[in-house]
Amino acid sequence: MTSSTRDDLTAIFVADEERNPVKAAQREMKRPLPKKFYTEVAVAPAESGFGLMLDGKPVRTPSRGQLALPTQALAEALAAEWRGQGEHIDPATMPLTRMANTALDGVALQMEQVAAEIAKFAASDLVCYRAGEPETLVAAQNAAWTPVLAFAERVFGARFHLAEGVMFVAQPEDSIAAVARAIDAEAQQPDGAFRLTALHEMTALTGSVLIALALARGAQKFDEGWAAAHVDEDHQLKLWGGDEEAQARRAVRLKDMRAAYELYAALG
Repeated sequence: MTSSTRDDLTAIFVADEERNPVKAAQREMKRPLPKKFYTEVAVAPAESGFGLMLDGKPVRTPSRGQLALPTQALAEALAAEWRGQGEHIDPATMPLTRMANTALDGVALQMEQVAAEIAKFAASDLVCYRAGEPETLVAAQNAAWTPVLAFAERVFGARFHLAEGVMFVAQPEDSIAAVARAIDAEAQQPDGAFRLTALHEMTALTGSVLIALALARGAQKFDEGWAAAHVDEDHQLKLWGGDEEAQARRAVRLKDMRAAYELYAALG
């Protein structure tokens, strides 16, 4: 891997805080993608887990550290992304690699801040804000969100107040603290940076730390969690339909959400 190629790869994999789906798409359209320079992709033991090898040379993160994954399953998932590249290396098709870089170069250096950023969603979680009408939307929200709240109470002992409309409702401090403890417990794991990266992505994409935790703990399947995060949007689509731009944005979010879910699952 030449130094110029390394520079190209560093430039195309950006951190989450710099990444907006629309702006990212516009940026990638303007930036010429580097040509694929390798033939063989392999997974090999590394000092802190499993690394990726391109033609026998280790893949590195944008900060020049080794791209080391905590489990072989996750390393194999990243390897599949690299094997799936065509004539050029396209980061838009490599969400797991992007998140792994974020975990190693970003999240690992600010674990407390990222954990706090995730946990703060408990104070205004999506599933606590309900519509008063129409009845079809009320029923859809109840069906999708009541199981999430039941999970939070059952697993964390956290009960949350519901509000009608968008007026802020203060949540019990002990419930917020219970969610924060759950996030902190994830951070304390040996692979905590990867866990927080996946949870942060799922929380940001759904607007709900409770949905993210339900998915992580296996209380909901992926399709259930994704649908729960889009009850309002899907209701509007049924009434008024959608446009191509909105559908494209949702497709990008879905791809990133699935990747975050798969990243977390691959941690074992």
